[in-house]
Parts: sequence; C-alpha cells; structure tokens
Amino acid sequence: MTKLRIGLIGAGGIATTRHLPSFQTWHEIAEVTAVCDVNEERASSVAKEFSIPFHTTQFEELFEHVDAVTICTPNKFHAEIAIAALQAGKHVMCEKPMAMTAIECQDMIDAAEKADRVLLIAYHFRYTKEARAAKRFIQEGEIGRPLVSRAQAIRRRKVPGWGVFTNKELQGGGSLIDFGCHFLDLALYLMDFPEIAEVSGGTYNELSRQAEIVNQWGYFDPSTFEVDDHATAYIKFKDGSTLLFETSWAANLADDQETVSVSGTQGGIDIFPLKLYQAKYGMLLDQEPYWISDEEDPGIPQALNFIESCQGRQSLVVKPQEAMIVSKVIEAIYKSSETGKAVSFV
Repeated sequence: MTKLRIGLIGAGGIATTRHLPSFQTWHEIAEVTAVCDVNEERASSVAKEFSIPFHTTQFEELFEHVDAVTICTPNKFHAEIAIAALQAGKHVMCEKPMAMTAIECQDMIDAAEKADRVLLIAYHFRYTKEARAAKRFIQEGEIGRPLVSRAQAIRRRKVPGWGVFTNKELQGGGSLIDFGCHFLDLALYLMDFPEIAEVSGGTYNELSRQAEIVNQWGYFDPSTFEVDDHATAYIKFKDGSTLLFETSWAANLADDQETVSVSGTQGGIDIFPLKLYQAKYGMLLDQEPYWISDEEDPGIPQALNFIESCQGRQSLVVKPQEAMIVSKVIEAIYKSSETGKAVSFV
C-alpha cells in the first residue's frame, strides 16, 4: 500500500503536540512529508525536529509534496487554505472550528464535493473512549429518546496567554469558538444532531477586563481583551429536546468542569467520566465501565480515521456538514447575545 503523504500547514503547538505525533504513530500507512509556517525559522525547526523532508512559508508550495494536509492556522485562514488545498486535489483535515462563518463552511463543503476529496474537522473529543462508548449506548437505546443534554466546558482562570487566542480578528471569538465548541459539538453528536428550532445565548468578557487579573495560563493585556471569556446558551430543537450549554476561560469556580450529560426517557449518561444511570426492576442502577486497557490520546484514532478515510477504508467520524451546524449555533449564540433576542432556525 502506498503511504499517504501528509503536510502540516501551521506549525504551532497543536501541530507539534497532537497532529505530528499522532500521524507518526501510523508511520506504516502515512508519513508527514512537508510542513509550512509563515515563520520560516519555526517551519525549519519543526522540520528538523520531526525529520520532515520539506518546509516552506508558502502553503501553495507544499501541495506539490503531499496527498493531504492538516490545517493548524488561526481560524481566519481555515476556509481560504482548505479550499485552495481541495482545489489542488488534496484531502483536508482542518482544526476546529471549521471556519469563521457558516458561509465559509458551506464554501469548504462545496469545494470538497467538487474535488471528491475528504474534508474532516478536528473535533477530537468525539474520538475519546468515553464518547465512543456513550454514542453506542445511546444508539442501542440504553437511555431511550434523548430529552435534555448539558454541556460544560469551564476553566478556572485559564485564559490562554500565548498565541492569538484573544485576537478577535484572527480567531473570531474567545472561549466559545476556541474551547466550548468541542463540547457543543459532542453534545449535538450524542443527540444525533436534531433539527434546531431556536438558540438563545449570552457572552461576556467582564472578568478578563479588570485591572488586576489573576490568570493561571500566562499574561494578556486586559485593556485590549475583546473576545468572550464566558458564554451560555439554551438551544431548543424541533423534536422538543433541549441543550443547556456553558463555557468559560475564566470562571470563578472551585475547579474546571468539562463534561457532557444526556438525560433520556429510559436513563441518563455522563461522559467524563462515563457513567450510565437507569431506573429498572424497581431500583436505581448506576453503572461505570471497566476499561480493559488504557486508551491513547484521541488524536491517534482521529489521525487513523483521516488517513483511512482518504484511502477509502473508513468513513468520517466528523462529517463537515455536522461541523457546519456547530458553526451555525456559535454564530447564533453571538447574534443572540448582541441583539438580546433568540435566533430562530425555523
């Protein structure tokens, strides 16, 4: 079998800590043959560290050396680079969120369909052992029909003080579009993406604009902080089910809270950690799994899903049409917060 040649566009932390090591795990069926970064020194050092034969500062030059690309740039450039890669006949894995707007998401989907190439969005929480097991429980009817889902992606005073995370022009938003999107995606996925009726949301950044900042993840300038550090939403679906959502970079709580739960007609489920709750035989039953082996970083099965989807041996776990729905919900939360009104999808 011919190895899939993969190029990395954007050589920052997510590329070097997740994607590169994950692809190198599957070295028998894929290899990273090129890396691109606008910072030539960074591109050169990553190429040397990971034994990548070609590096460049121009992403178009990378296309000659690869069959597929992984995009790890600021959000502003996702759509432009993805569409260019697809038009060049390359498969694409793009970091989350899919793009800055739903219109850009649709343009990416259209380009993928026209080129007949794979387009995967890297919502890696779907690949965790807990999420995979929870999805199977729900599909097999263990909790009945999902009624209410709750998603929390909350960090205690951990605004990223590096990179461009607080740059609205480059990222489009803050905690919601960077961190909360993972748990929003996972909740929608577990509920099987029911049709949305309306979205009500609120976003805040007062905590990170105070003169004296307590932050565990580095320094940022509160006087120029313009993205959200906290967001909430209430999402109603056409089938009557609902989703309660909250995310934060800077919450005043005792601990970080990262979880998704789903309550159904016959039971309920928590995802992190995984636990199944049911009422049967005149009693309440709580069940925790016994994992027979340690699970790898979710980036590893994500990388395999991308590689083998490109080779026609798997189907995508994260379909681009689903990732676009997540982006539509994010847009609706921002719009609802700005207008003070619910956003109708009907």
